[in-house]
Amino acid sequence: MSSNKKYWKSVEELNENSSIVEALKQNEFVEEIPTDEFLGDKDTLEASSTTRRDFLKYVGFSTAAASLAACEGPVKKAIPYVVQPTEIIPGVANYYATTIADGFDFASVLVKTREGRPIKIENNTMAATNGSANARVNASVLGLYDSLRVQGPKKEGNSISWSDFDIETNKKLTELNDAGKAIVLLTQTFASPSTNNLIAEFKEKYANARHVIYDAISESAALDAYQAKYGERGLADYDFSKAMTIVSVGADFLGDWQGGGFDAGYSKNKIPVQGKMSRHIQFEANMSLTGANADKRVPLTPSQQKIALAKLYSYIVGGSVSGNLPETIETAIKNAASQLKSAGSKGVVVTGIQDVNAQTVALEINEALNSQAFNPNTPIKTRQGNDRAVSALVQDMKAGNVGAIIMSGVNPVYTLSNAKEFVEGLEKTELSITFSMKEDETSSLTQYIAAAPHYLESWGDVEIKKGHYGLTQPTIRPLFDTRQFQEVLLKWNGNDLSFHDYIKDNWNSNILGGNSFNQALHDGGFVYGTSIGALNGGSTQTITTTTTELKDKKKRTFVGGIIHDVAVGVGIKDEDKDQFVTSTSSNSISTSKFNEVSGMSVKSGVAAASALASSAKSEGLELTLYTKVGMGDGQQANNPWLQEFPDPITRTSWDNYLTISRADANALGLMNKHVANGALNGSYANVTVNGTTITVPVMIQPGQAKGSVGLSFGYGKRKGLKEEMQTGVNAFALYHGFNTIQNITVEAAEGEHEFASVQLHNTLMGRGDILNETSLEIFNTKDKKHWNAIPMVSLDHKETPVTSPDVDLWDEFDRSIGYHFNLSIDLNACTGCGACVIACHAENNVPVVGKTEVRRSRDMHWLRIDRYYSSEESFEGDNNKKDNISGLGSSLSEFGELEVASENPQVAFQPVMCQHCNHAPCETVCPVAATSHGRQGQNHMAYNRCVGTRYCANNCPYKVRRFNWFRYNGNDEFDYHMNDDLGRMVLNPDVVVRSRGVMEKCSMCIQMTQKTILDAKRDGREIKDGEFQTACSAACSSGAMVFGDINDKESKVAKLLEDNRMYHLLEYVGTKPNVQYHTKVRNTTEA
Repeated sequence: MSSNKKYWKSVEELNENSSIVEALKQNEFVEEIPTDEFLGDKDTLEASSTTRRDFLKYVGFSTAAASLAACEGPVKKAIPYVVQPTEIIPGVANYYATTIADGFDFASVLVKTREGRPIKIENNTMAATNGSANARVNASVLGLYDSLRVQGPKKEGNSISWSDFDIETNKKLTELNDAGKAIVLLTQTFASPSTNNLIAEFKEKYANARHVIYDAISESAALDAYQAKYGERGLADYDFSKAMTIVSVGADFLGDWQGGGFDAGYSKNKIPVQGKMSRHIQFEANMSLTGANADKRVPLTPSQQKIALAKLYSYIVGGSVSGNLPETIETAIKNAASQLKSAGSKGVVVTGIQDVNAQTVALEINEALNSQAFNPNTPIKTRQGNDRAVSALVQDMKAGNVGAIIMSGVNPVYTLSNAKEFVEGLEKTELSITFSMKEDETSSLTQYIAAAPHYLESWGDVEIKKGHYGLTQPTIRPLFDTRQFQEVLLKWNGNDLSFHDYIKDNWNSNILGGNSFNQALHDGGFVYGTSIGALNGGSTQTITTTTTELKDKKKRTFVGGIIHDVAVGVGIKDEDKDQFVTSTSSNSISTSKFNEVSGMSVKSGVAAASALASSAKSEGLELTLYTKVGMGDGQQANNPWLQEFPDPITRTSWDNYLTISRADANALGLMNKHVANGALNGSYANVTVNGTTITVPVMIQPGQAKGSVGLSFGYGKRKGLKEEMQTGVNAFALYHGFNTIQNITVEAAEGEHEFASVQLHNTLMGRGDILNETSLEIFNTKDKKHWNAIPMVSLDHKETPVTSPDVDLWDEFDRSIGYHFNLSIDLNACTGCGACVIACHAENNVPVVGKTEVRRSRDMHWLRIDRYYSSEESFEGDNNKKDNISGLGSSLSEFGELEVASENPQVAFQPVMCQHCNHAPCETVCPVAATSHGRQGQNHMAYNRCVGTRYCANNCPYKVRRFNWFRYNGNDEFDYHMNDDLGRMVLNPDVVVRSRGVMEKCSMCIQMTQKTILDAKRDGREIKDGEFQTACSAACSSGAMVFGDINDKESKVAKLLEDNRMYHLLEYVGTKPNVQYHTKVRNTTEA
């Protein structure tokens, strides 16, 4: 029986019409406590002589007032979902496939979202397009939550509405077009079929409009050479998994060369199988990531590289070229040519020299070899810039011949070496608009700033290489009042469609060939037709991947998650079909349109090689400008993850610097030194190119070619980013004529620079047991005990293997029950790219500490990639003593040259994280049992128990534990994403944010493994091999990291545990780690 009684607290509530009741519903405190009435203002209070009795009365009143106000809380009403959205389940991640295409990085990725927030980028391994997410792509999710983003359209620095923007710009564009004045679209490379159509429609409407594509880091020479030879503007498509001999002349193809993404194919043949592996020879000036991975590296100045490439052509194809090189280099070139000829179609040559003759020579060599790794039928579309057009535009602007300039995805005031001329011309335009996420160097000077969305808020499409399409889709509603460049183009064109609908119509009409757009979005890929063999590297076989297979892969890989998209296609437009080869006998293309190239004068064959060698002139030091795999072209300079990301080669963060050889540094009086706390300092130098001088710190770099120096792009930005991120110097100021090679003068300057370096010991210092490596010759001819011997310890005066059960301080328990996780790291496959480092940051809420703290060795990276230099001149020299040594490590021990890296060292990378030891030294010294061992093999941390004694860090032989010296989240001293309400949206709710005084370390991503177990349990099924992943293993596109359950004897990681190359780090200590490494084998045998 229901009651009709009504309970009330006061007459006002009973009457239900009092303003007091309404105030109680709205406010926790009904009124402000009237302290001013009895305390007076601040000045009066400070001047008063309040007695102790009066003071207590005031305190008593304030306490009573607060208590009374707290008695009535606010009335809040929660409205639940009427219909729960099927795609949002609290605590369950959703995955959306999309494509990043920011003009510099292009990749098909999966975006992990939680409760509608994108929090992590992952590789889209099912995509037919490039599924390799580098460090920048992994870090790009943080850019979504950048608090310095432009939050709406602006005119002359003041906010305006989009409707006003549309009216004013439409009117002005019409006036300028009617007056016959030029309208210029200056954009990044979109590689977007739909955007290209929109631009074409814009040019039809505005007769005086033209489109200029500008790549900040130019590949124009390679584009020109490819267009001259094959009739289509694109970059050559290389698949290094099909090459057994690779020769690179100045091409950092494991870095950012021509967009990157080649590491997965490269690593496949670097793992020795049946005694065979690929051989890689690198000729270069700077010590690059690619050179560091080479089997043989030959340091050459940029001018010497030109001669070397020309001579390589003459030795393989024929003819003679001028130019003299040292005898040792001549021999190296002849050996490289001999090995290429022996490899035949399994050989490939690439070059990074920004000279159209050099690029032509490389194409000619690959055709002569009939290289299977080189496919001219599927040009890469991710670079389309035209240097000549950009230079002509600047001159037109200066002459006052441009009425309107509309920019998207570019920042020429920062990236042009003649930025002053550009600004001068910009002032002469009548209309200037920049579509930008930031008020950067360029947008702050234009009349209008059109606030652009992040790619995770946008629709788009991309043709990464010919016939390979991807889709970009929003994974979150726009955070600010932004609009895409394409949406504005539609309005200027008088088209009422949304860009999403425009893309869908375009795909249905021109790309899908009858396939469903929605099916393409859902499946992640599609095949158009049955005779597109050119997409398979020249083979005429039909692509057999079906939509059903793609569905199955997704179901297995992302159990319990939602893959709400796609991105790929290999559809071919009908009009392009005749450009594909149906014969595998030759890589040459016979289509007549490929031979019709106007406006370019490009030599071929011997003439190009001769011209290349003749152009090699050296005057003083030669500068090579390059990009770091962390910072790239500088678009993400306001990203703290990338600023703190250590460069794989120098192991230094928060800076760029002039790399120089020790010999040249000594001659110029430049130096590096360690100060009292062990941190690294260096001299400054004045670098002058064509009258432009910048002052830059100096880093002495082992392996730098004598007579050359290097400087990276991407730093020196001063607008659109926080003060803490305004680091380094702007190398674009020296980028004259879009040439990455410049003749310069270098002089010592006053002052001393402070570097933030995370690794201060460059060599193994004789400890070959840390990084085990050998040569292919020894690997194939010697027993395992010679190159991967089991460590021995003395037990009862007998040499006993550490793997013996007798050599143990603890009683073992049965580990065969349940799961036992292991992580395998193959040192042959690891390129040192660092994508795993950023992925770990994102997954585990690792804080950024800043340059000052990094100098104090307080960086918080859970995963580091140690880089080691050899101390010997060459590995071939070691082979002369191969009967007594087992590789680089033991040779160091034998020869005793421990600390100083050689002039041309060999380099090895070793990812190191918590080894999750079965007998962990950290566990036994913790006085509060904050660290303990789990039955699944992980070493756990109970953060709430930790009292910060740091005994565990002292007792860890691997030095992988990190201590929170400060509360990095919410601390004004660390103004990074964790101290920002918007930036905190990127934090993973599955991982606790640690507090001050707590030790932390790699958890082997226990939250990921537990989710996989629970999902399988819910579905009532067994877990398949490959489902278990950590953040680092999922991010590793080269396949160097394999994670799984070793109790599953059919799993890949269990089989790797039995491989002859397997060893454990510092195994003789007896920690019994659950992280296994695989001996690095170098192919050092000369042909």
